[in-house]
Amino acid sequence: MNLQEMMSKLDTENQFKVLTDSYQQIEYAWNNDFDVSSINKSKIKNVIVTGLGGSAIGGELLQNFFRNELNYPYLVNRNYELPPYANEETLVIASSYSGNTEETIAALNQAISKKCQIVCVSTGGKIEEIAKKNNIPFGKLLKGFQPRFALWINFFTLLKTLHSLKLVPDQTENVRQAIDLLKRKGAEYSKPTNEALDIAEKLLGFVPLIYSVSDYTSAVGTRWKGQFNENAKQHAFFGYLPELNHNEILGWEGYKPTMNFKLINIIDSDYHQQVKKRYELTSEMVRKAGAEIIEIKSGEATAKLRLIDSIFLGDWATYYLALMRGFDPSSIDSINYLKAHL
Repeated sequence: MNLQEMMSKLDTENQFKVLTDSYQQIEYAWNNDFDVSSINKSKIKNVIVTGLGGSAIGGELLQNFFRNELNYPYLVNRNYELPPYANEETLVIASSYSGNTEETIAALNQAISKKCQIVCVSTGGKIEEIAKKNNIPFGKLLKGFQPRFALWINFFTLLKTLHSLKLVPDQTENVRQAIDLLKRKGAEYSKPTNEALDIAEKLLGFVPLIYSVSDYTSAVGTRWKGQFNENAKQHAFFGYLPELNHNEILGWEGYKPTMNFKLINIIDSDYHQQVKKRYELTSEMVRKAGAEIIEIKSGEATAKLRLIDSIFLGDWATYYLALMRGFDPSSIDSINYLKAHL
């Protein structure tokens, strides 16, 4: 069965078109004005984005995006409860694509009781009801996507929130460049021969381990891992340098080729020189153990664009891998089962 036949048979919700048109999500999010004037910027001393899954990864990407620019303590909260320090000086952004994520709703209600400053981001659901009832600024997301395939609507809505509150420098040019990037790469990865398809072919029959770097590209590692799980329906694991050099590296001493692991190194030119050296030494050990390494290194001009580029490549690679493994990249049966029984 060729690729076109696999897409026709397995891609029931046409995620191919969703990926190709991803740049339109940025356009929608950046042009979708909503009022945040009720937020008292002068009181903000820390920022928390609370959400799960596809609605949390945008928050983690935001953290990497402003690694050197966000002058506030920042946390991505993936749980029912906020940290104890959350108070009226905390900006809480409650992010749930469906608007019905129970952990996010619980954290939002706690933020209200703690008198935090709050912005809600969702397509509707209970989150929108709570926002309207409590006069909370609400960023309406575009409906019709699987949450993980709506990353760019979510991320650029979060970005616009910080931009509108002037908590970060003006982002207009970054947004323009991001639109151009996803437009270019969407056209490139939709061709019959492309880098994303090559990566999927290399990973077929293997379990991927992803290595990225804390603070710099942690969101890329998180995203690739989650997309292998949700799109391709397979296990994947990731670790962060330099931390993994203090523990996980020893696991390669017991590695056997029959374990069928392949390592994906997320590389960036901005890494600390010692981290670059750690990558080299770690890769040397991995190759000696008998495992193959795939290097992901964006050639875009800025660190921000490289983050977006690397994540987008993973989205496409895991989409193609799903088809090669005979799975519908849209289906989330186990997640739906779990939610139904909660």
